[in-house]
Amino acid sequence: QLQLVESGGGSVQSGGSLRLSCTASVSMYRMAWFRQAPGMEYEGVAAVDQTGSSNYADSVKGRFTISQDSQMTTMSLQMNSLEPEDTAMYYCAAAPNYNPSRSALNSAAYDFWGQGTQVTVSS
Repeated sequence: QLQLVESGGGSVQSGGSLRLSCTASVSMYRMAWFRQAPGMEYEGVAAVDQTGSSNYADSVKGRFTISQDSQMTTMSLQMNSLEPEDTAMYYCAAAPNYNPSRSALNSAAYDFWGQGTQVTVSS
C-alpha cells in the first residue's frame, strides 16, 4: 500500500524559514504541496514532476522552492520569508501517472495524500 510520509513543519516567527519533506513508498510522476487554513479551502502551493517542471501559487513565488530527488520518491519544499498568512495545515499529494486534464495545482490531479503537517507563523 502506497504511503506518503511527511516531515518538517512547526512554528516560526515572521520572516523565518521552514523545510517540509514528503517521501513516497514508490516512484511518482508528480508530487505537490497543498495547504488549508482554518475556514479556508485547499490551496495548491507548489508542484513538481519527473521532468523537473515546477509550478507555484502566486502567493509563494519567490519565497518557496520545491525540489525532488531523481527517483521522484522524495519531495521537499523550502519555505523562506514566511508570513502569518502562510499558517495552515500543509498536505503532501502524489500522482503516479500523468493526467493532462488536470493542472498541477488542482487537487483533483492527485490520487494519494499525506496526513498533513502544521505550519504556524507568528507575527
